[in-house]
Amino acid sequence: MSSRATILLAAMILSLFLSTTRAFQARCFSGSCQALRHQFRQSVGSIPVHAQSALFSSLTQDDKETLEAKIKSKGDEIRELKANGASKAEVAPLVEQLLKLKAALEPPKPEAKKETEEESQNENLDSDFISARADDYSKWYNDLIRVTGLAENSPVRGCMVIKPWGMSLWDRLRNELDAKIQKHGAQNAYFPVLIPKSFLSKEAEHVDGFAKECAVVTHHRLTASEDGSELIADPEAELEDPLIIRPTSETMIWYTFRKWIQSHRDLPLKINQWANVMRWEMRTRPFLRTSEFLWQEGHTAHATAEGALDDAKAMLKNYAAVCEDFLAIPVVQGVKSPSERFAGAEETFTIEALMQNGWALQSGTSHFLGQSFGKAFDVQYQDETGKQQTVWGTSWGVSTRLLGALIMTHSDDAGLVLPPKVAPTQVVLVTIPPKKKDGEEAVRAMNDAVSKLVNQLEDEGIRVHVDDRDYVRMGAKYFEWERKGVPLRIELGPRDLKNNVCVFKYRASEMSEEKKTVELESAATTAKSGLQELQDTLLRDAKTRLDQGINRSEDITYEHMKEALENDVASEYPGSGLFLVPWKCDADNEGQIKDDCQATIRCYPLAENEAELHKGKKCFYSGEDATHMALIGRAF
Repeated sequence: MSSRATILLAAMILSLFLSTTRAFQARCFSGSCQALRHQFRQSVGSIPVHAQSALFSSLTQDDKETLEAKIKSKGDEIRELKANGASKAEVAPLVEQLLKLKAALEPPKPEAKKETEEESQNENLDSDFISARADDYSKWYNDLIRVTGLAENSPVRGCMVIKPWGMSLWDRLRNELDAKIQKHGAQNAYFPVLIPKSFLSKEAEHVDGFAKECAVVTHHRLTASEDGSELIADPEAELEDPLIIRPTSETMIWYTFRKWIQSHRDLPLKINQWANVMRWEMRTRPFLRTSEFLWQEGHTAHATAEGALDDAKAMLKNYAAVCEDFLAIPVVQGVKSPSERFAGAEETFTIEALMQNGWALQSGTSHFLGQSFGKAFDVQYQDETGKQQTVWGTSWGVSTRLLGALIMTHSDDAGLVLPPKVAPTQVVLVTIPPKKKDGEEAVRAMNDAVSKLVNQLEDEGIRVHVDDRDYVRMGAKYFEWERKGVPLRIELGPRDLKNNVCVFKYRASEMSEEKKTVELESAATTAKSGLQELQDTLLRDAKTRLDQGINRSEDITYEHMKEALENDVASEYPGSGLFLVPWKCDADNEGQIKDDCQATIRCYPLAENEAELHKGKKCFYSGEDATHMALIGRAF
């Protein structure tokens, strides 16, 4: 390349860097950073191909490794500045340096081309940026799950990989709920994941409800194709009775109940199973709706209808208690309309939560099955008089969908917000190591102080993690744990230790507005009371959102609700909320509302209907005498 061409190339690159830096300053630290990177790549693509080749082809492997190390270091420095609230003017020169380093390392593509949807998605996967709720609530939810390490997509369409941080949340929830299930009188068991297709056919409503969601196993082995190029289902290994991958276990468990129940002395029989299930989904959202998900399913058999109905209602209260007391999620307890009942149930009870975008989320259900499965599987018992009677049944369950509810109830634009009771780590202790010049004595003093504080925290029943990584900058640590939603960060450095204090920084609520200096001797007890206060505050704030998110006006008309809901999409924030209205139960009218504005009757709330608030009122849709108070809205 001639000297004149080299000078021209350098001038073009310098002009490009100056323009991108100005663009970055104008956009501050918003989501435009991702777009800026894309703009930079497109702009470099305008440099002649031969010039690009000359610029980048001379890099050796050592050069590349050196540049990569510099890029990582510069990126860490920028993230730390941002986490500590640095101004645009402070960050902009470092960003310019970072872009120069990246340009020296990454040769652009010879030709600029239009970015495909798949490429855009892949670029988003590399980003650690979380969209704002107000910009796109749905994208915020997906970004948050990815960035905080809760879950990721799997090679199987519609299925997810739950990562350790997400699984630890499910483990905490499972342990809390399992204790209540045991207290409820149920025992844990496990049943096969494969169910004979003929079993599902025994209960007509049940099979109709799940037929379109079933995954079917038709062969019991594979074989090589004739040309040996692939594996195929062996034509000679077709099953006589195809097997369904468990969508729910009523049929398998009631088949088993027939063997286990002989006498009234065997009742009530209460069995619970923690398992995975498969329900084929075309449109999925992590945790909220996936083809495979984790759950618990309880199944009970009773001698009387009253016993079964009481069991279903009692379990609903257990679910509500776990949501409110453990997850800090307030819920509306209600009963489903006939159109929304579980397939094969005589009554379905539900808890409905309100997400920050105004949409409802069904968070748990409990079903009174009547005698439908008892009759279908001929489950009978001999009563006290010696007569054969058909048993009455229930089933109830919650799933990893509750993790979606947890995320969308409390989290913010900075990342996860976890109520202390469910948080895998309640306190992260971030230590600032002594300087080398302070000597070994300072190191020992710090180690002793950390050990003592950790023991005191654990004695108070607090789950604590010490982050003493010496290869991660302090600002990056703060940023990481804030995004993961750890309720309390405690900072301890040599200066703090000298003054016998530490620094508290809470993750959420008004408690997070400023740091607080706390005496080391009282840090553990202060943390315990502070975590409880945070738990209470998150529940109180969520209750306020729920109350404000339900439109209860006596003047609500169908036209008003339709106008509010027909354009209410999941990506909007905060959305239109739910509507509590007088309603005459009518499946046709319910279907019309769903067609008109994509809204459903979430439930007939127990509190309002037990108080008979619908009495003397007209249905807001038909004008006829109301039979219920109905909660209507959009839902995930």
